[in-house]
Amino acid sequence: MRKYPIGLQDFRKIRKEGFLYVDKTQSIYKLIDSGNYYFLSRPRRFGKSLLLSTIKEIFSGNKELFEGLWIHDQWNWEQKHPVIHLRFSHIAYKELGLIEALSRELDFLAKAFDVQLVEDSLALKFRELIRKVAKNDRVVILIDEYDKPITDYLEDLEKVEENRSVIKSFYSVLKDADEYIRLLLITGVSRFPKVSIFSDLNNLNDITIHRNYATIAGITQEELQTNFKDEIAEIQQHQSDLLTKLKLWYNGYAWHEDAERVYNPFSVLKYMDGRDFRNYWFQTGTPTWLVNLMKRNKEFDLENVYIGENALSNFNVEHIAVVPVLFQTGYLTIKGYNANNRLYELGYPNSEVEESLTDALLSAYRNVFPGNDSLAVTNDLGEALKNNNIPQIMKALDVLLSTIPYDHWKAESESIFHIIVHLSFKRLGLDVRSEVHSATGRCDILVFTEQNIFAIELKLNGTAQSALNQIFEKGYLRSYQLDKRKKIAIGISFSSEKRSVEELLVKEME
Repeated sequence: MRKYPIGLQDFRKIRKEGFLYVDKTQSIYKLIDSGNYYFLSRPRRFGKSLLLSTIKEIFSGNKELFEGLWIHDQWNWEQKHPVIHLRFSHIAYKELGLIEALSRELDFLAKAFDVQLVEDSLALKFRELIRKVAKNDRVVILIDEYDKPITDYLEDLEKVEENRSVIKSFYSVLKDADEYIRLLLITGVSRFPKVSIFSDLNNLNDITIHRNYATIAGITQEELQTNFKDEIAEIQQHQSDLLTKLKLWYNGYAWHEDAERVYNPFSVLKYMDGRDFRNYWFQTGTPTWLVNLMKRNKEFDLENVYIGENALSNFNVEHIAVVPVLFQTGYLTIKGYNANNRLYELGYPNSEVEESLTDALLSAYRNVFPGNDSLAVTNDLGEALKNNNIPQIMKALDVLLSTIPYDHWKAESESIFHIIVHLSFKRLGLDVRSEVHSATGRCDILVFTEQNIFAIELKLNGTAQSALNQIFEKGYLRSYQLDKRKKIAIGISFSSEKRSVEELLVKEME
């Protein structure tokens, strides 16, 4: 029976106890052999902690742990260096406060290295530890989840500023410690521009979006088919399209426009263990604040999103921009790059993320718990649309809108209805486009199916007839005249007084 390292981040434990390890040591060799100061951002559960644990064992000279791996015969195992490994997920800053928690962690590390620290100031104590540990050999410094004391408090700006100030001072000592450091690797989910590691360390190489390290975390297609060949062969006996489905569900992440796309390692391991296609990664901790942030900013149409290079990399906690956060946290990924405009095109990486985030957003807008009844209702809506069943479409829309708070049934909240209808069709896996421009206006929603193209116009306290007329008068379907699919206009009116669908009219374009 294969042992899958689900949730394990300790390289030694994985190797000693016979867990599966996807060999990343060739990429690691390239990293540690060619430079000194690195920053790497990746989403949660993407292997950052395991990466640092592996590097720690390499510099500790533990050759026996690497038997059968690429680096085993390539590395000079006599080349040992002391390793300072700071893991913010193991530091009790919530209970003790960040200064006290870090101070205790430095004392613990000093004891492990058998050195005495006399400095009281946190920054000076860190500098003292580095210098004393590096007395005989330059030190390797590995900092895991450096941003956790900030990201854990994103809804408490006072605490964010307090912790950011502590971290800024703490990392400032690295600026003048070059002679003591063999390697510095800092990992996290987000890049905070006001933290000193980015402003003071001019030689810090941000490899987050870098063709050479795009696959250092995650699982490539070759790694999938090599490391899981027995499982794949077994499952393919009763599911011949397995590789296609795995790619659709869990592949798609890219950290460079020209790099190979990778699979989410956590979801792949969970799938191989349970053999069911489920939203494993999404279920492990999508923060409510992120969904609420999207709702506040009315961000819901996340296909073909464009963003500049600088905006993509940074995270400003005072003015949180939704799209960079969605990229850094793994809900959007790179789809393309326009070198002339220096713009990245972003989109959902795969079905797991698209389906889960759409469901979470739809539930948030409907003011219900995720998974409440949204899927059942959207399925009813899809079936009714397919059969051109007007009463059933109205009934499904009524159910979808029934949980909207009373104060949203007003003219300035008309976009809420638009968003819910858009997300409902998106949840069905349909090609949905909002605010689509034509020569004379913008169509609220266009839905593309195999047989039909639907133009949908919504009116709060207006008439369905005026909505229908607008579709034809503005020519929202005219651009698709050469398309062989049926062109169907749908006008929908909502009543704020009755808090329901008032009328729905359908007309096919001749």
